[in-house]
Amino acid sequence: MTDNTMESSTKRSAEFHPTDEPFLHSSALSLQKSRVSGPVPFLNPTKAHFRHATRPDVRFKWSSRNNRKGRHAVVISQDANPAQAATPRPTSSLGSIARGIWRMLTYYPFWDVSFDVAFVFTLGSVIWVINAFFVWLPLVRPGTEFNEEELYGGGITAFIGATVFEFGSLLLMAEAVNEDRSGCFGWAVERAISHEAEDEATLLKPSKSHCTHHHQNKRNLVGPGTHPHPVEKDAPEIQPRSWTWFPSPQDLRTHYLHSLGFLASLAQLCGASIFWISGLTALPGIYDNMSRPITIVFYWTPQVLGGTGFIISGTLFMLETQSKWWKPAPRTLGWWIGAWNLLGGVGFTMCPAFGYDTNSWAQYQASLSTFWGSWAFLMGSVVQWYESLAKFPVEVDREGRLGE
Repeated sequence: MTDNTMESSTKRSAEFHPTDEPFLHSSALSLQKSRVSGPVPFLNPTKAHFRHATRPDVRFKWSSRNNRKGRHAVVISQDANPAQAATPRPTSSLGSIARGIWRMLTYYPFWDVSFDVAFVFTLGSVIWVINAFFVWLPLVRPGTEFNEEELYGGGITAFIGATVFEFGSLLLMAEAVNEDRSGCFGWAVERAISHEAEDEATLLKPSKSHCTHHHQNKRNLVGPGTHPHPVEKDAPEIQPRSWTWFPSPQDLRTHYLHSLGFLASLAQLCGASIFWISGLTALPGIYDNMSRPITIVFYWTPQVLGGTGFIISGTLFMLETQSKWWKPAPRTLGWWIGAWNLLGGVGFTMCPAFGYDTNSWAQYQASLSTFWGSWAFLMGSVVQWYESLAKFPVEVDREGRLGE
């Protein structure tokens, strides 16, 4: 077998393109080529592990989703010696989760596009939950209905909710286009006197000064990351990437169209844009003046197409976090976000599927589908909010794979 044949037989998901490999010029981090993977063979890798030269008990866990969200995940050995190599606390501990929830209530980094994506989708989901009460509650409790509740309460909130979803989808797309393709370690490895022993320990701690992600730029929302200090001694400084609104045709062809995160964001944007048409036609003065055929074409059908886009997007976001296309990843926050959004998309698609039928039972199911679909979107958005603030996740290797 020739070298060219061997090269062509390699799955795209099993190796990085030479221009896209993270930390390519880093002497501290070395890629474990056997740990590069992705769930779809003909798409880009979504996971990789990097060894650190001075911390053999630590692996930097690169993933396409974490990289896009400005997160820096590490995996530490369960048998690490705390006296010789201090490690941060696992983020799955109850104390870390409680601090994460408290951070959601007290910290609002609006300069971080990843936070804005989560916050805007949470706001939009809340509006859709309110909308669902306007259109479903009168069917369950007729005594609570007020005059023109469905037309005005339901119609106006549908338009606002669809508009907020469209804005959130635009931010989601901007986030995908501005991923840090050069790689960002985001941790500092320093020497210090150990408290447990008299010799030196190697400390691993979060370091914002070495981060090149966009969320470090507090001056504006759509700017590049900060200008960091060199991670390694005598290493050249990393220039933060300039902000861009749309990739070049070459980048689109060679990278983004092979990226699960970009494809999921694109499906979300297309779905939200089509879905917005139904939000517009739901407004009072438009909805109540449309004939039945026009209602089917411009109100119900955009919901079917838009909801389908949401289903595709949620599925791709789930797939991005999985090691295999058929193997769920319930231990990953991103997987649950995609799963809840998938369920929300199913609800928003079933609503118009029932809505085509004018019978009372079908209209009830249409309103009910919007109700539970809105709650599913809200669940996914809240988890995404939590994820956007957890920039330094720490996992413990309980399977002994760090030695591979």
